[in-house]
Amino acid sequence: MAMQLYSYFRSSASYRVRIALAIKGLDYEYVPVHLLNNEQLKPPFADISANKLVPLLQDGEHLIAQSLAIIEYLDETHPQPSLLPGDALARARVRGLALDIACEIHPIDNLRVLRYLVHEMKVNEEDKNRWYRHWVESGLEVVEQQLAGSPLTGRFCHGDAPTLADVVLVPQIFNAQRMDCRLEHVPTVMRVFGECMQLEAFSGTQPSACPDAS
Repeated sequence: MAMQLYSYFRSSASYRVRIALAIKGLDYEYVPVHLLNNEQLKPPFADISANKLVPLLQDGEHLIAQSLAIIEYLDETHPQPSLLPGDALARARVRGLALDIACEIHPIDNLRVLRYLVHEMKVNEEDKNRWYRHWVESGLEVVEQQLAGSPLTGRFCHGDAPTLADVVLVPQIFNAQRMDCRLEHVPTVMRVFGECMQLEAFSGTQPSACPDAS
């Protein structure tokens, strides 16, 4: 039985998992959960998801939440091609780059936070977007400094094959572009993004290619 991925086409965290599945050539059933319609808060999804977030991977009887946990699960259960390098220092670098995006940028710019800013804090649309752009632009600058300043950066974030860092980076750039963020200050990041988008695993799983895209 194929795995099931509960996903939303614009969810950058879901996009990460779609990329990882594609890199590994794994079949799965795409199960859409429309976040703007609050389907994540209602049955049947709310009955199986404790955090009411996508992505959620179902592999047989097992449910796995959180995109990075899902990706590392896939990397352990389907090791080739690996998304993490072979030595400990290299793995730490790749994980660090991924976490700079997944922990320092994404959580304060996701839909729940933006909705809270608008509905509870009464932040207007212009200021909400300014909030978003500030954290994305400053966060990507941190990634840029690490990529541009390291001889370990190759065609991709680490060497010449895509890793977990690239899998996390690309969806964040899609969000940045959609929100008209400034990106000229991160040329290495954008070069790596361009390299990734030449691969079907990245381009073929992008938001516009999803069955629930609208």
